[in-house]
Amino acid sequence: MTDIVSKRAHYSPPWADVSIIGIAGSSGSGKSTLSHAIVSKLSLPWVVILSMDSFYKSLDEESSRKAFRNEYDFDSPDAIDFDVLVDRLRDLKAGKRAEIPIYSFAKHAREKETTSIYSPHVLVLEGIFALYDPRVLELLDMKIFCEADADTCLSRRILRDVSERGRDIEGCIKQWFLYVKPNFEQYVEPQRKVADIIVPRGVENRVAITMVIQYIERKLIEKSKAHRAELKTLGQNSEDEPLSGNVLLLEQTSQLRGMNTIIQDIDTSTEDFIFYFDRLSSLLVEQAMNRIYFKEMIVETPTGNRYHGLKATGETSAVVILRAGAAFETGLKRVLPDCRTGRLLIQSNVRTGEPELHYLKLPEHIESHDSVLILDPQMSSGGAALMAVQVLVDHGVPEEKIVFVTYFAGRMGLMRLTKVFPEVKVVVCTIVADFEERVC
Repeated sequence: MTDIVSKRAHYSPPWADVSIIGIAGSSGSGKSTLSHAIVSKLSLPWVVILSMDSFYKSLDEESSRKAFRNEYDFDSPDAIDFDVLVDRLRDLKAGKRAEIPIYSFAKHAREKETTSIYSPHVLVLEGIFALYDPRVLELLDMKIFCEADADTCLSRRILRDVSERGRDIEGCIKQWFLYVKPNFEQYVEPQRKVADIIVPRGVENRVAITMVIQYIERKLIEKSKAHRAELKTLGQNSEDEPLSGNVLLLEQTSQLRGMNTIIQDIDTSTEDFIFYFDRLSSLLVEQAMNRIYFKEMIVETPTGNRYHGLKATGETSAVVILRAGAAFETGLKRVLPDCRTGRLLIQSNVRTGEPELHYLKLPEHIESHDSVLILDPQMSSGGAALMAVQVLVDHGVPEEKIVFVTYFAGRMGLMRLTKVFPEVKVVVCTIVADFEERVC
């Protein structure tokens, strides 16, 4: 194990060290509107808004009664569970999945369910205390304070609380003068001193929004370049090294070469192509099943004999890399009819060649499964394969339980994958000549 770890190459997915933008300000100052304007301007799937409202503490019975009488101070830092917030932000900074609480203002309590956040490149943290806790400040890449006059803030708060939180106007005004206004002066307004940008007039301040957008776009470009450069260097100078022992190449029998010939022939009909690829995919999945864990088991035959056999130790699930990976599903179902499957959509950026994670849906409790197959018909540079394995590892799947199944792969891609994840097993039908995706 020590030797494996010492040879392990480093790989950071694009969402590692997420850029976190903190937006603070008085209640009703336009923080949420500004956050949504930033996300709308960027128009990217990996920019996420995280509201600090999710981190209100659950109330005990007495505090809950006060809340329903509009006598509980929700505008004090003590109402926020900063320990949980910091823990979730640190998980996201490390590239891990974070489970975000759901707070119900109608019940004044947290729901049992949580919301998962995973793989954002940029996270916008908005709330009246986004710049309050020193531990949060250490994690922020940009700090923004949103300003608006008190009358505007009060009117916005009344409209929001009446329409979204089931409160009446009298209760809103009571809370404003009892808690919101004095707490703003004591806790919220001092956060201006640590802000990088102070934004008066909120979403109407187009100059400030443009500055924020330009900063985020610059950070995304820098991360993209660093990720592509890291992919390019992975596996270099290893042409003369042997492939990992965890790479299983199907035996190149006459039958296998015959099926490959039919599949790669431009004149092959659609029907024949599908038929023979399904046969090959079944062979690949069968070989992958030889790489999972078994335990000894004795059964009695119908004739009364005792047979010393093997039994798979647990559940095997599969993750299909869309869209091409769906071609493996017929073969998968032939071998494992009741196999639970998940989906990953990883596409290469047409301009840069960088692999990008667009969609993620994994089988429930995948971290507890004994083996997980990743199905993708081709592996060229290895970028998508590295990302797919990283996603599973980030969701708690040990790499030694992962089997990557592919029809054909380049040697460089195989070297990159097994250098970064030396315990992952790979089953491949054919190894083809390498080619590098364009890196700008």
